[in-house]
Amino acid sequence: MRHTIELSQAWHFTGFDGKTIEVTIPHTWNNVDGQDGGNDYKRGTCHYRHTFSKPAFDPACEEVWLEFDGVNASAAVTLNGKPLCTHDGGYSTFRAEVTSFLQDENDLQVDVDNSKNTKVYPQKADFTFYGGIYRGVRLIVVNKAHFALDYLGSCGVRVTPLPKGEGADVRVQSRVTAGQVHVALLDAQGSVVAEGDGADTTLHMEKAHRWHGVEDPYLYQCRVQVVADHEVTDALTIPFGVRSFKTDPKKGFFLNDKPYPLHGVSRHQDRKGVGNAITRAMHDEDMELIRELGANTIRLAHYQHDQYFYDLCDRYGMVVWAEIPYISEHMPEGRANTISQMKELIEQNYNHASIVCWGVSNEITISTKDKKDMLDNHHVLNDLVHQTDPTRFTTLACYAMCGPFNRSAHITDVVSWNLYLGWYVPGLFLNDLWIGFFHLCYPNRCLGYSEYGAEGMPNLHSSHPRRNDHTEEYQAKYHEFMERCFNRHPYMWATHVWNMFDFAADARDQGGEPGMNHKGLVTFDRKTKKDSFYLYKANWSKESFVHICSKRYVERCESTTTIKVYSTEKTVRLLVNGKAVGEMTRNDHVFTFRIPLTGDIHVEAIAGSCTDSANFRKVTKPNESYKLRKVKNAQKSNWVDA
Repeated sequence: MRHTIELSQAWHFTGFDGKTIEVTIPHTWNNVDGQDGGNDYKRGTCHYRHTFSKPAFDPACEEVWLEFDGVNASAAVTLNGKPLCTHDGGYSTFRAEVTSFLQDENDLQVDVDNSKNTKVYPQKADFTFYGGIYRGVRLIVVNKAHFALDYLGSCGVRVTPLPKGEGADVRVQSRVTAGQVHVALLDAQGSVVAEGDGADTTLHMEKAHRWHGVEDPYLYQCRVQVVADHEVTDALTIPFGVRSFKTDPKKGFFLNDKPYPLHGVSRHQDRKGVGNAITRAMHDEDMELIRELGANTIRLAHYQHDQYFYDLCDRYGMVVWAEIPYISEHMPEGRANTISQMKELIEQNYNHASIVCWGVSNEITISTKDKKDMLDNHHVLNDLVHQTDPTRFTTLACYAMCGPFNRSAHITDVVSWNLYLGWYVPGLFLNDLWIGFFHLCYPNRCLGYSEYGAEGMPNLHSSHPRRNDHTEEYQAKYHEFMERCFNRHPYMWATHVWNMFDFAADARDQGGEPGMNHKGLVTFDRKTKKDSFYLYKANWSKESFVHICSKRYVERCESTTTIKVYSTEKTVRLLVNGKAVGEMTRNDHVFTFRIPLTGDIHVEAIAGSCTDSANFRKVTKPNESYKLRKVKNAQKSNWVDA
């Protein structure tokens, strides 16, 4: 039976300065300079070395494999001075057999390159391309009769559940090196509900509990075993969910033949001071925050994420859009890389119940020169996805300046747009016009919003928020409008906020903090939930709560000030210094009170059994942080989000 040996400790890293230090894996060399602005973070080739003893195994009947979960962006691996493998693509798993290379003591070297080139995606985008071995590394000792480890980094097994009446047919396809395959399907309690034999077998369940998103994320287990000479030589247990889904251009998204409006967020995987070398505990925290928000879908942008996070999406019922980093600019020399990354994305993630669609590109028309080659590449990718996985649909995210009639917007099964009308472009009302116009022109084409958002910094505030001022107040105002806007267009197949968390974009130098994109609903360090977070929680969550907005905006100049409250409850009462000053009932979860401001006041909001409080103070002039805000307001942004 297989077993793994983690290779995380005592790696020696040699950076651009030629100095060698000891590090642990996961690791990136851009965790600081990739987050401070200037577009000058280190890109090039760095070197990792690790020594390990030969693992215990029987060469007569066992093999040893080396597995990397993610190395950004290109890797050249040698073992004991001999070339082992190369890999282009920073976000997917790759492996190599090392059995014949092993000595008693082994010298493993990985040359990692995140330099600019014209062949490996991504190369141009609004996020930092951290270099390093930023996910796990391990040895796998396995019997020679095993599930294949050499096919595009996949586990070697595909599980395809097809609902059939109250039951389901479950097809299990296995790639094995030798031996026979035994398959058993287990319910959530561990009881066997069907079993059979064969490398390609279909089992029937008379009754199949549906995986129904966040409402009921029910998972079965597929236990597959390789049997050789009457012994079990390899085994895997693969979670899977039975579900059907479809999109309708007039009614939106359906899950298990029931309307299931998709409202959620996009996610980048990096963290402050850590980069993308994040831990499982950090993945868990991200998921808990997304669940608290009440989202039911996540766009995992703009690359393949860690397998562990897809597992969390399965477990908690998040409907997932998964995509490759074919982004911003088509590179004619990069066509092969888009194909290899798409194949790896699908094969490595095929069994996840949460994934409903594959994204082929993001904002690819921003700076593409060879449009004919780009369009042909999209057709190739779209056909590849349909041939490789006919159970899911294809999508792409269009750039704001990519018009409704652009040919690239009509290749995939459905389409979504990255639009920031009301942020980069004045006029929130334009969102309604744009959505309505597209739907009028193409009533039979499913439309979504793949990105929408506004910068919001918890230390910047205004009583009169304006577009591009980066205040927490304008960000909230923007999202209030967008939530009402989407309610007016219920036929959209999905909407995804950009972004759940602030993230690093080292090329950014203007407005706000250099090197950062502040469109997140939560700060980069995950410590501060912005007011917009609570707006969506009020609209999407079933948790009863009340939240007073702009708590950090303590010192105010006006004699009469606005107190805004978000709540899942329909009625909110407001108390000032212990005295009731108003009560309001609304269905849109936004409650606004105008109250006199003299001296120091204590405000309390009551909604059902929930309370929240805040303190405010009347001052004669803004403090220095507000003056700083005015300087930043004068800056004009021409950023493109990606």
